[in-house]
Amino acid sequence: MKKELLYFNGLYGDRDANHDADYIFSELIKTRSETFSWVIRPHFHSRLFQLFCVESGEVLFQGNHIEEKLCGPCLIIVPPMAIHGLTYSQDVKGRILTISDSYLEAAFAVHTPILGAILKPEFIVDFTGKQKFKQIHDLILQIDAEIFAGRTEQQAMIKALLSQLFILLYRLFNAGQVSGKPDSQYLQHFNNFQKLIKKSGLEKSIAEYAAMLHITPLHLNRICKSITQKPALQIVHEYVLHEAEKYLKHTSMTIAEIAYLLKFEYPNYFSKLFRKYSGLTPLQYRINNNERQI
Repeated sequence: MKKELLYFNGLYGDRDANHDADYIFSELIKTRSETFSWVIRPHFHSRLFQLFCVESGEVLFQGNHIEEKLCGPCLIIVPPMAIHGLTYSQDVKGRILTISDSYLEAAFAVHTPILGAILKPEFIVDFTGKQKFKQIHDLILQIDAEIFAGRTEQQAMIKALLSQLFILLYRLFNAGQVSGKPDSQYLQHFNNFQKLIKKSGLEKSIAEYAAMLHITPLHLNRICKSITQKPALQIVHEYVLHEAEKYLKHTSMTIAEIAYLLKFEYPNYFSKLFRKYSGLTPLQYRINNNERQI
């Protein structure tokens, strides 16, 4: 794309947002798009998975070598790192569900194949009648209600509803009711790189990762910088430190135990790197999160 490609850690327009591992949010399509005159420019998010549920109206989707004009009812599924721009008609109705990739992975006790299958934007336009769309739309409304209600066992209910939602999506995938076009080779390499990071973290060097992708380290860095403006090593570090945040927040493991679990040779190097990226030491991060929960 010739125009500047925008990158957001958070939602569109939130340049400084840095959402944690448990992030999930729901909003009307109109809420954000009307603010930007119904035009959401092509952009991507590093760790956010999005589901656009369009009840009625029109939307023009623009991705990397993808342009699709869609009419409601339809679903648009956008995984992390996928380029997406949307131009809506002013009468559009629907909702957007945004979930951090780590929250989704943690939500499923058993691996749900759809999470690994979606490497590029996908469009669901054929529902064999309106009933399946209504089921999905109703589940999104229930998730929305749970997010903002603050009820007992809120997280357990949200995860149960998400499980139902993704099973329905996977059934539509299996039924061949998904349309889409191939994404670029750069994004394919980058998505595969992310998968390898999740398996190996710091156990592999950038040269080893590049060899596994059958490209050179220089080319891997070029790919990462073209998509995220970050070198490959920084992407590895940020993933590992994002994992560290989960252990600091949700376990009583010591700093040293977390460092060794994540394959750091020395705990002090882990602490130094964590502070470099977060501005806090691991201990300060843990104390701050504990204070918020009191």
